[in-house]
Amino acid sequence: MEFAMVAIPFFLMIFSILELGIVFVLDSVLETATMESGRLIRTGQAKDQNFDKEKFKTQVCDKMVVFKSDCANRMTVDVRVIPKFSSPNVPDPITNNAMDPSKTTYDGGQAGSLILVRVWYTHPLVTPLLSQAVSRVGPGKVLMTATTAFRNEPWQ
Repeated sequence: MEFAMVAIPFFLMIFSILELGIVFVLDSVLETATMESGRLIRTGQAKDQNFDKEKFKTQVCDKMVVFKSDCANRMTVDVRVIPKFSSPNVPDPITNNAMDPSKTTYDGGQAGSLILVRVWYTHPLVTPLLSQAVSRVGPGKVLMTATTAFRNEPWQ
């Protein structure tokens, strides 16, 4: 009888811990994929292959390992040249808890350009209490972001 009273909160807590672990792993994978894909821009390989926003998104998704099944629909990318690192002055594509892809762009710049790469990934949550504790974009979803900034190498 006592177990019946604590079973629901116990299992809810266990599932929340497991789901939070998945979110942490996904965040780490997203960060790594963003940095590795950003290297293609920094070294000029993306320019040689005529990257655009969709090709860059595909490149990041290919590095998402087990999370790449619906990656293209869940991910938004923004690559742009910035004037300086200290105050990049870029628009925020999140408006009213929704992603606005029209505020994103892809510009890999030239050799020596300062580049800001931002990637957002929306992941659905199952545990109701966990969705109240994380950054949300819509009901039952968590929004993760990865950012990297660098100066392009002096490619030929």
